[in-house]
Amino acid sequence: MEDKIYIPRSSEKKKKEIVISIIVVIVVTILSLFLVKYIKNEKYKKTYEYKLIQIGYTKEEAQELEKVNNLDLEYILTIEKNDNIIPLTKEKYFMNKNLEKYLAYKNDNQDKSLTDVVAIVNVKANNDWYTDTVKTDTEKDLQILVNKFYTVDEEYEPNDLVNIKNWYAYGDNQKMRKEAYDMFLSMYNAAEKDNIKIIINSSYRPYTEQKEIYDQYLEWYGQEKTDALAAHPGSSEHQTGLAIDVFTNGYNSKNFDESDAFEWLTKNAYKYGFILRYPKDKEYLTGYDYESWHYRYVGKEIAEYIQNNNITYDEYYAYFLDEK
Repeated sequence: MEDKIYIPRSSEKKKKEIVISIIVVIVVTILSLFLVKYIKNEKYKKTYEYKLIQIGYTKEEAQELEKVNNLDLEYILTIEKNDNIIPLTKEKYFMNKNLEKYLAYKNDNQDKSLTDVVAIVNVKANNDWYTDTVKTDTEKDLQILVNKFYTVDEEYEPNDLVNIKNWYAYGDNQKMRKEAYDMFLSMYNAAEKDNIKIIINSSYRPYTEQKEIYDQYLEWYGQEKTDALAAHPGSSEHQTGLAIDVFTNGYNSKNFDESDAFEWLTKNAYKYGFILRYPKDKEYLTGYDYESWHYRYVGKEIAEYIQNNNITYDEYYAYFLDEK
């Protein structure tokens, strides 16, 4: 007869406790994993990526939007998915603060390219001319902007105006700001070496003189044409002492762009800090008809950038200088 092995009750109890412990560990582990996953999911639901996906963006699009510095994602979440947003953020002169305006303007102007939409809104040309005007920042000094949205007071007059010698200008009492005049002289001398003569026809104009010109144009042409040709008093660059109208022998404002002088200026003016202020085909940004004779001093660095990137000063100012 075989002997039976006796297993003490304490051992059986211990085995049960071990099994129970293992089960508890497994359950706790599963619950912990579930809890971690739940917390992670709840946390993810609070992210912009998740919220953007919920309104129709793909995960890749959501991640792309999140990468745009300072983009107003809260605003984007309040509107329907818009396929223009990501392409807009890739535009060279895109500004976060203008996103809502870009979208509104594009919605009303489907024929406009996104590049034009950005440029138009940046320079405020999505508004009617002479509306939403503000006093310009005169502390910008040589980089001051004066146009149909940025104005100066009647009393504004630069404190460093100098007289232009008759040799370089038509008529008496022509004036410019000193730095602009010094650079014009350098430009004049360089052009002369190439047998080009550049004469100043109009330079600094005080508010009162601009008013006389504007009122005369009104009498001749009426409101609409006048506003395309002449600035309202307080909105003229000539009051800054940094703008000049030029001509050369045998040519006037109607055909100046057919002259050798214009060709020379097109290639060289930026080297002396001057830009063609109202270029051809940019009327929708400047508010003025093409003026091949109107040049503005902005300094060499800015002039070179504008030359190389084919933009207006209005665009440059909006993107790089305007702090509002």
